[in-house]
Amino acid sequence: MKGKILAAALRVYRDKGPRFTMDDLAAELSMSKKTIYTVFRDKKSLLYDMVDYTFDEIKEHENRVLENPNLGTEEKLFQILTVMPENFRGIDFTELHEMSGKFPEAYGRIRQRLESGWETTLGILQQGVKEGIFRPVDCNLFQMIYEASIERFLSGDELHDYQISYMDALNELVNIMIHGIKAKEE
Repeated sequence: MKGKILAAALRVYRDKGPRFTMDDLAAELSMSKKTIYTVFRDKKSLLYDMVDYTFDEIKEHENRVLENPNLGTEEKLFQILTVMPENFRGIDFTELHEMSGKFPEAYGRIRQRLESGWETTLGILQQGVKEGIFRPVDCNLFQMIYEASIERFLSGDELHDYQISYMDALNELVNIMIHGIKAKEE
């Protein structure tokens, strides 16, 4: 039941952003709010769990990238840094900053999850250095640049102002980062 509600909450979020109501969610699920409240005590706890649900889905997608024997190191790094499972396509992640005031616990959880679980990604980066695909870089700085950029994408209005989608911005960021770390060809 919890997974079904979280999946529906993502669909409602895609359409209405963080301003969706529990009535919207109940209508999407064709169930009563009372039933939803037996699983989630309030919208705040639902949003908090949505963050974990989203990041768990992203990690699952990352694992599929890692297990794909047809991908080289550079492509794996690119796909992991731009991972976006299909059911998250169309979500305007730039609206997440609206949550920071009304739902600071959920927004804090986003930051926590964004800043954790880097071991595999940095391992691929280091593997690329060993293979001569990437030049040696400070992994901590690489991570900080990525995290700071994502936080800026999520908390600022610039993407809306420049009419750039979150996914386009994410792909361009990773392109810049990867091509900035590629070993020079001689």
